[in-house]
Amino acid sequence: MKTKRYILQLLTEARVASYANGEIRNDFWTLIEDQCERKKASLEKRGAMIVKCQAKGAVSSYREEGEETFVEYNVHLKSFIKQGDFFYMEENVEKRSAQFFKDTLVKDEEHNPFIKDTKSKADLKFEEVDIRGTYNRLQAVQYAELWWQERNPQYHTFEVNCTNYISQCLHEGGISMRGYPNRSKGWWMQNDSWSYSWSVANAFHRLLKSGGLGAKEVGSAQQLIPGDVICYDFEGDRKWNHTTIVVNRDLNGMPLVNANTYDSRMRYWDYKDSTAYTPNIKYAFFHINP
Repeated sequence: MKTKRYILQLLTEARVASYANGEIRNDFWTLIEDQCERKKASLEKRGAMIVKCQAKGAVSSYREEGEETFVEYNVHLKSFIKQGDFFYMEENVEKRSAQFFKDTLVKDEEHNPFIKDTKSKADLKFEEVDIRGTYNRLQAVQYAELWWQERNPQYHTFEVNCTNYISQCLHEGGISMRGYPNRSKGWWMQNDSWSYSWSVANAFHRLLKSGGLGAKEVGSAQQLIPGDVICYDFEGDRKWNHTTIVVNRDLNGMPLVNANTYDSRMRYWDYKDSTAYTPNIKYAFFHINP
């Protein structure tokens, strides 16, 4: 296993060097070339560059099947990004899988958990919630910053945790829960139970689309401010499978977002550098009214 750990370290070092324009290309470059090129293209499009990049990895599990070894591991990437006179730190925690034949790395890829996101078929009955004057954006963003990588033990945690995390942010920002104990009504988590709209991206999008939580859909990402929400339909099939919260804006006024599942902090909003991205992606932008 020692040799395999070293190979994964070399692979990660090649990515880090590529992001920071070091261009170290070793025997494993073809496994990560597409991901590296998409990341750099995303940065170049908005006039940004990674000044410094660091990565820390840890193997979470592995199993052997004959001469093959399957390794599950995590990589925590920290990228110090410069965009004109604006500097910020982007962080992403990737869950990855590697496959070896003997001591040869034959496959390495990032998990795409969103394809497993449960789509609620329940009818979502919405009870209007008047939150005027109760949403504290600063508190919501502070919570998003505190818990982007960890899980708050006061709430239930899911394997696909993105929407649960966003609901927590909005609730900690002052929006009240409504609808308990009907799981297909309102927006709530209580007594080890929860509404579909609290935890399922597709149901949460329907809630916001109907005006729930004081949400108003706007036409572009540039209209959003910290504390607002973006919903993602990666496949473009009208089944929404990811949710993020805006925590800052870059030099061009475009959102930087935090998220769970793909634990991310200050990530550029469009996810074009993500393995979940497809050309059919659709976005929905929601301003949470004060």
